Amino acid sequence: VVERAGEAPNCIGIAFTYNEPSIWYEFVHETSILAHKAGLKTVLVTNGYISEEPLVELLPYTDAMNIDVKGFTPRYYEEVCGGKLEDIKRTVETAAGRCHVEVTTLVVPGLNDAVEEIGELARWLSSIRKDIPLHLSRFFPRYRMNDKPPTPKETLLAAKAEAEKYLTYVYLGNV
Repeated sequence: VVERAGEAPNCIGIAFTYNEPSIWYEFVHETSILAHKAGLKTVLVTNGYISEEPLVELLPYTDAMNIDVKGFTPRYYEEVCGGKLEDIKRTVETAAGRCHVEVTTLVVPGLNDAVEEIGELARWLSSIRKDIPLHLSRFFPRYRMNDKPPTPKETLLAAKAEAEKYLTYVYLGNV
């Protein structure tokens, strides 16, 4: 992977995405070390579910992370994601001090689209760093979540306005 990236014109690095990087941790870790030795950057696009020890081992070789914070209530994480919000918060907090971090939230109607919830997420992110970019993505019904309508653009605009009270960079996606 590092050899092919080095041969590609204008390639500055490798992004580990489209499959959760932590499930193939050994490959990602070893490749990231080699990439850095070759002068290449590395980016992880992740759901943030990674134990602290392997995260800390990987961070010296990680230039940027885009971490999904899928909602901002423990209930959402437990019922929809089957996990714990606190685990994701720890990942964001640990990574933010060691590499560039951006956060993405898929805004799902009736589940995590309350303006107050987006405001709490933005307020928490700003307590880490005010310049952490937040991407609010529009939901479209698919696969196991096909019973909800697409996120109304008005909902995203209201969420963006709320988040901008706390963060410098807020972007809308899938609109």
